[in-house]
Amino acid sequence: MTEVALQCRDLTKSYSNGFTLGPISLDLGAGITCVVGPNGAGKSTFFRLISNVDQPSAGSAGLSGVAAHDLGYLPQEPVLPMKATCEQFLTYVAWLHRVSSRRRAEAVHTALAQVGLESRASSRIGALSGGMRRRLGVAHALVHQPSLLLFDEPTAGLDPRQRVALRDTVRSISAERVVVVSTHLVEDVRGLADRVVVLLDGGVEFDGSVSELERLADPNAPGESDLERALATLIGDSE
Repeated sequence: MTEVALQCRDLTKSYSNGFTLGPISLDLGAGITCVVGPNGAGKSTFFRLISNVDQPSAGSAGLSGVAAHDLGYLPQEPVLPMKATCEQFLTYVAWLHRVSSRRRAEAVHTALAQVGLESRASSRIGALSGGMRRRLGVAHALVHQPSLLLFDEPTAGLDPRQRVALRDTVRSISAERVVVVSTHLVEDVRGLADRVVVLLDGGVEFDGSVSELERLADPNAPGESDLERALATLIGDSE
């Protein structure tokens, strides 16, 4: 597989309410990068920019080594067609992503299996629980097996067992892909991250490994682990 990198160069987005994300310059390679920060730090804005859902006010973000459509994106609040079945929805998504007709059924089955919904292929989306819909959203991002995966709060709405299973899935598919995960859960960072980017007030407060982040922990900060204390040290009272 061709080496893939997500390249951000002075990426900036300004809003009329006074909030500005950036400028941010990052190169994200294969593996899992967790983007962490308090509410309002700019995580969802960052995801919308690197997925080309929104356009930046300045700077750029793009993939090197693959076609622009080779991307899977799970937004924080995905819009799903409630009257369609899971299989119908994913078949349509696979078609949109240019999965060939001979491979489409297999791609849909594989994506459903990866998120534990293979038994609900014929179920209407409106009949699924909130957690199942979240997992279907993950399958939507996976169905064409892209080189870049963007997951914005992917474990939201899942119980602890389902979160562990989903983290195992994300880890298993990350070897030769750029995977960017936005999360507020310390256990997601611990269980997933090869790299951590902490956003604060629209800028990058930290960029490094979990072990490097842990070394920043103030022993007097709140938390039950060095990772929790480190995030509390960086984020402070922003929450």
